[in-house]
Amino acid sequence: MGDEDFSAASSGASETFPQQCSALRKNGFVMLKGRPCKIVDMTTSKTGKHGHAKVHLVGIDIFNQKKYEDLCPSTHNMEVPNVTRKDYQFLDLDTVDGYLTLMEENGTTREDLKLQENDVGKEIKTKGENGESFVVTVLKACGEEQVVATKVLN
Repeated sequence: MGDEDFSAASSGASETFPQQCSALRKNGFVMLKGRPCKIVDMTTSKTGKHGHAKVHLVGIDIFNQKKYEDLCPSTHNMEVPNVTRKDYQFLDLDTVDGYLTLMEENGTTREDLKLQENDVGKEIKTKGENGESFVVTVLKACGEEQVVATKVLN
């Protein structure tokens, strides 16, 4: 046998997967300039004298809300991020270092997410100070996680 090294094995779950550009849809996800984005606009130009129809994609980064654009032939593949959305019950906010204490449905807690300096972060801080019970939605893609929304606990 050869000198293959299998010591660094992954779970096999990739952070992105390829999808043909023409199969992408508005409100779906795509990687633009190396960032996971939600597609907010896409237009397709007709085929020209020299080749393919081109798809003009406009996306908003799902973590920092920056706008990205890209032009891609409709037959080419684009990388699509594996985006997961999970709800956690808010328990506490560490006012010293800004970390959230969140509880999963099975009762396990996590304290590894930092409060963001944005509107959602301000909303969490206000609700936490008022002693409200609420759930936060955490979006995960490409090794990044961030709280993106809150909703009242029923």
